[in-house]
Amino acid sequence: MFGYAKPVPVNFRALRNPRRDMIWVAAAGPSMNIALAILAALAFHLIDYLPGTAAPWVAENLKNALIINVVLAVFNWLPLPPLDGGRIAVGVLPDAVASPLARLEPYGMLTLIGLLFILPTLGAQTGVDVNIVWRFIAHSADAIIDAILRLTGNY
Repeated sequence: MFGYAKPVPVNFRALRNPRRDMIWVAAAGPSMNIALAILAALAFHLIDYLPGTAAPWVAENLKNALIINVVLAVFNWLPLPPLDGGRIAVGVLPDAVASPLARLEPYGMLTLIGLLFILPTLGAQTGVDVNIVWRFIAHSADAIIDAILRLTGNY
């Protein structure tokens, strides 16, 4: 199953410096995902205080919250508009590169579906592993989860 959220409406007239401030707006989502993952990891320290029957269920849900939030953050950091990473890239890159990237936004979801599903399916039929986006997401998420677990003393 594949779905995506509706874009967050942003009133660009309320931004003092739209290009710079849009970076902050776009970074808010993935940053909140990382903050929620850290909170889930910190909550692991409370498992010992729960009744024995509830502890495994809570631990499994905290693990899922950690993984899901990190994967969502990494996915949203992909530098492809309309994802948050694409908006950040448009804000930090020079105009010569940012403008063509910004013009990709109407085709961003189609491109993303192609990279995530169609390309790996075609690769599987030809015997060539071209699952680079999923591999990137998995490796990045693993590294971030490892860092969060070390940071929170759960490693």
